[in-house]
Amino acid sequence: MTFKLINPASLGTPRGYSNGVLTDAGRLLFVAGQIGWDEKQAIVSDDFVAQFDRALANVVAVVIAAGGEPHQIARLTLYVTDKREYVNRREEVGQSYRAHLGKHFPAMALVEVKGLLDDKAKVEIEAVAVLNP
Repeated sequence: MTFKLINPASLGTPRGYSNGVLTDAGRLLFVAGQIGWDEKQAIVSDDFVAQFDRALANVVAVVIAAGGEPHQIARLTLYVTDKREYVNRREEVGQSYRAHLGKHFPAMALVEVKGLLDDKAKVEIEAVAVLNP
């Protein structure tokens, strides 16, 4: 299975994501929105970056449990309760991101929302991965 990143020049060079991901085959894994909580379903911290880190780790854990690898994630959707907090802490978020996904940049979207499942949650991440057949 191969991934081809689709980034038309007319859209400019994306930073930290790809505009499209084309794959030739595989099984689709839809990962439910993951927030920054632990195995007891308790939020790990009030800190945005700590929550982002745990939410992304939770996404990766689901992919691995299904027999996949992080580089097989084709799409991420990030829901945040405060877009400014994400933008202001982008460097730290990037460090956390690279710790889990390296330089793999799937198609991504960032959506600011009023609230999430847990009132203390600041970020939720859902994913689609393409696993080997």
